[in-house]
Amino acid sequence: MQRSLLIRKVSPVVATQTRMIAMSATQTQTQTQTSTSAPPTSKREGDISDSFVSLSNTKRPPLPGRFLELKQSLVQGREDAIIASWGRLLRRLQVENDLVASKGPGVVPVLQFNDLEEQLPALRDELQKRGVAVIKGVIPRDEARAYKSEIEEYVRQNPSTKGTYLDLFYIPFRTPVLAVPCTSGTPPPPPPPPSSSPNARISTSQPLAYADRLRIRQPGDARFALGPHMDGGSVERWERHGYGLGGEGRGVYEDVFAGRWEEYDPWDAGARVGAVSDNYSGLGACSMFRMFQGWLSMSRTGPREGTLMVSPLLRLATAYMLLRPFFEPVRGLGGGDGAEKERYLDEANWRFCDGKFMTSALQGAEPGFGQELSAALHPHLDLDRTMVHMPPVEPGDFVVWHCDTIHAVDKVHTGTSDSSVLYIPICPVTENNAQYLARQRQAFLDGTPGPDFPGGAGESEHVNRPTVDFLRRYSGAEGLRAMGLEKLESRPHDPTGAQNVTKQANQILGL
Repeated sequence: MQRSLLIRKVSPVVATQTRMIAMSATQTQTQTQTSTSAPPTSKREGDISDSFVSLSNTKRPPLPGRFLELKQSLVQGREDAIIASWGRLLRRLQVENDLVASKGPGVVPVLQFNDLEEQLPALRDELQKRGVAVIKGVIPRDEARAYKSEIEEYVRQNPSTKGTYLDLFYIPFRTPVLAVPCTSGTPPPPPPPPSSSPNARISTSQPLAYADRLRIRQPGDARFALGPHMDGGSVERWERHGYGLGGEGRGVYEDVFAGRWEEYDPWDAGARVGAVSDNYSGLGACSMFRMFQGWLSMSRTGPREGTLMVSPLLRLATAYMLLRPFFEPVRGLGGGDGAEKERYLDEANWRFCDGKFMTSALQGAEPGFGQELSAALHPHLDLDRTMVHMPPVEPGDFVVWHCDTIHAVDKVHTGTSDSSVLYIPICPVTENNAQYLARQRQAFLDGTPGPDFPGGAGESEHVNRPTVDFLRRYSGAEGLRAMGLEKLESRPHDPTGAQNVTKQANQILGL
């Protein structure tokens, strides 16, 4: 296999994400925050099941009293506004859930890579509403198939590698896939909107690499079938020293907690710069700011064939998940018919948990684990109907979703061939991301898993794992910069804040 050819072909993957971000994300002024995340530690060995309570068979006690105090502080003086906003939210969800259920996979925007620039403006509103997209034909089909062949050969050479979600972070051809950011010909991001500040300390001009797992799922597989969840922390979304450390002294979700969920902008990238998503050093908890998550398909996969499922109501689903801990049903569901369920979900059956009714519970959230959602805990999301499959994808297609999108995978792979993807998120330059990149760089040099993942020997003793010389030869300066191995560069169009954070990132990286 000619790896240099593969690397050149994969470059459009990250270029695609960069274009999506440029068209969708807004940047607002934010001040540099002092990170209060848990200090980096060497994590024990484990696997993806350690990231979620439902997979780890862990029984968790009620959250401690400090979370009750936190909840009380979030709503104090805002009770009436939050109650009113909850009613508006339930009514809107009822309408939008029916729409999503009727469209199924057809609700997911699909774009053609060759016409991306022309299609993005027309689909911008729909992309922002749905929080997910499929981009067809990012790289040639045969080349994407070839990646899987190389992975399988690498696993054959290193038989200690096991599992469906392979703990391979630095396989020889894949590291450049993660590392190579957009190449020449990619248009610069548009200028910030009028309400933005040029001092926002974030740069989307040069994506940073995030070494993640890959998946090769065989037909019939039902192991590690992740249910609906959100990555990037769980209890941190309510914590003052978590997502409460946003921009301009405001939390990321301030509008939601103020009873103004309609004004919450999920695409305000600058508002997330100071947020801390991992306060507990969880196994598999993501502490890097990934504006988008995504995967490149190496196989043909359709609904119920081991593919991705999402809730395509980004703002509504996020607002509901955040407000759910403040409301409870007056009467339970029981085991009745559809009419009983309708009465259970009715707005009049849900009361605000004030005074003696409020508890420390944050439904589906546990320190050190990912945020999980379920029909029982989050009934108004109607997840059984509104978690939609991706439309059929071919090798070389790219699926991208917002970092707050609720997503899952098929419980059982009922197809006849494997479902194989490379996870490739996109990360802007920020202070916190540069700090993570410095730790990840050392992990790459050592061949051990990335800092967010369970520890162990990783690929340190693997045959043919990549080296710095490999990156230098096949991905050049762009790939080395994305991995924190060469100095980051600003672009002439970058605003002041982006230039300043790039300088700060180079200092953090010692470059």
